[in-house]
Amino acid sequence: MKTLITVIALSLASLAGSAAWAKDAAEKTAEPSPARTAQREKMKTCNADAKAAGKKGTERKAFMKECLSAKKQ
Repeated sequence: MKTLITVIALSLASLAGSAAWAKDAAEKTAEPSPARTAQREKMKTCNADAKAAGKKGTERKAFMKECLSAKKQ
């Protein structure tokens, strides 16, 4: 009886895990929102600017924070 309960519990856990994995996979294949796309572009631009300016370490971190928090004009 104990073995049967264990098998059932493991089966249910496996099914729950499969459903969660399928949901995650579906979300990853969906098109990103316009806000997410804009943020990615902003990160690319700020990263390129930091690299071009030769910023490293703490200086780069401060630069990225300032650049990413800047409002679009």
